[in-house]
Amino acid sequence: MRQLIVRRLLQTLPMLFFVSLVCFTMIKLAPGDPVLSFVTPNMHADDIERIRHNLGLDKPAYIQYLIWIKEMVQGNFGYSLVNHQPVLSQILERLPATAGLMGSAIGLAVLLAIPLGLLAGANRNRGVDKLINFISYIGISVPLFWLAILLMYLFAIKLHMLPSMGMRTIGVESAVDVLKHGILPCTVLAFGFLAGYVRYIRSSTIGQLKEDYVQIQYAFGSSKMTVLFRHVLKHVLLPVITLLGMSMGDLVAGAIVTETVFSWPGIGSLGMTAVKGMDYPVIMGITLFSSLMLIVGNLAADILYSTVDPRIKLTR
Repeated sequence: MRQLIVRRLLQTLPMLFFVSLVCFTMIKLAPGDPVLSFVTPNMHADDIERIRHNLGLDKPAYIQYLIWIKEMVQGNFGYSLVNHQPVLSQILERLPATAGLMGSAIGLAVLLAIPLGLLAGANRNRGVDKLINFISYIGISVPLFWLAILLMYLFAIKLHMLPSMGMRTIGVESAVDVLKHGILPCTVLAFGFLAGYVRYIRSSTIGQLKEDYVQIQYAFGSSKMTVLFRHVLKHVLLPVITLLGMSMGDLVAGAIVTETVFSWPGIGSLGMTAVKGMDYPVIMGITLFSSLMLIVGNLAADILYSTVDPRIKLTR
């Protein structure tokens, strides 16, 4: 296990390098000029070029990339071209908000998906199964931003039950206030993953219920709930762990959309602001952090997979 972790961590270095190279190339190929955010209508052309020189944008693209790589290796992610704040401090400042939102959303999705998937699989083609399937299809089909706007309109504007955006109420410093602000973005982010998880767990449950060990348990007089939650559940967990690892990319993308709609002060909203301003140091920093989160998430899924099923030899 230790060899696996070390090997996977070493593999992250070339992967992060490749991701940074692709990201930087796409930024340079994209239309737009970050210098335009500093230009005023009466500014002279020499002043514009001076700003470009001060930002280091007058150098060839590959020189800019090499300078960025050199500084990044030394722990310096550079400064934002827009607000001139250190990129690393901005990311670390917003990382807890994003990690909290993503963790609570994925936890909520898994906690709800397991009993719903088991229930749907155990009652195949019955009313409960059809109802859960219908809700799952809605979750798969509805775009996150549309669901976010719908819930915001219903619970924040019409019913005045929950705050519509932000993470805290101005002047209020309490955990309850943060939880109230997090209910809507967490629900939206969790709903999309819940639908997919329920479908996988339902299919896996249907397959497991045909196995001999289930019939033996019924023959010994075990109840339906006992068979489901004591014997079938541990076999159903394997595809769930695989899904968790595969979902990290969608989770990051979903967090960006959700944070933007609800003005959640996380990395996603910071990234959207950076994209609008062509703030490439911030975009590069967020891309690397997001890639690292994906790699660590997949590694955690592999370790958890081997823990649940010891037959898997991860060290090979």
